[in-house]
Amino acid sequence: MALAKVYNTNGEQVGEIELNEELFNAPVNKEVLHEVVLNYLANQRQGTHATRTRGMVRGGGRKPWRQKGTGRARQGSIRAPQWIKGGVVFGPHPRSYRYTLPKSLKKVAMRSALSSKYIENKIIVLDSLDLSQPKTKEIVKILNNLKADNKTLIVLSDKNENVYKSSRNIPGVKTTYIGLMNVYDIMTHDTFIITKDAVNKVEEVYA
Repeated sequence: MALAKVYNTNGEQVGEIELNEELFNAPVNKEVLHEVVLNYLANQRQGTHATRTRGMVRGGGRKPWRQKGTGRARQGSIRAPQWIKGGVVFGPHPRSYRYTLPKSLKKVAMRSALSSKYIENKIIVLDSLDLSQPKTKEIVKILNNLKADNKTLIVLSDKNENVYKSSRNIPGVKTTYIGLMNVYDIMTHDTFIITKDAVNKVEEVYA
């Protein structure tokens, strides 16, 4: 049975919650985690890198000297790759690095990521998290009460502008919700803070 303590924003334990064994206490598949993280990073790449070939650079329209009789090597253009300001050979051109993985593989990776946090005792379940107005000082106080690490991921059940705006200025802290939660964010943050409502939604989606 996977149990987790439930805390309030003052850092006091107010109960316990039973977590889904298949989701929070499953075997951690490091190979799948690695594959999904690589996929996430590849999909974030812009792919806008570009270099100019000899046909794109300016100049070099005429032959610099005659073919024979000068004692120098034959040249057809001063914009050939061996010349200064010449074109680039086999340089990068705009392309998409995006590729897709099977949904079943992504589910295995999500279960492995959540289970790794549970096994490492890095999951903190909050009974609720809501602010009346955006205030960074309030989030900092809550994180201190919970003794969260410098790199913390806060997961909510739905989008909450007040919490998002309050935490976005804090280095190492990121706020997301179930629709945007991903394996990369879970693995790159030390502490995983999630609300009770979000736990129920995660289990509905991934269990």
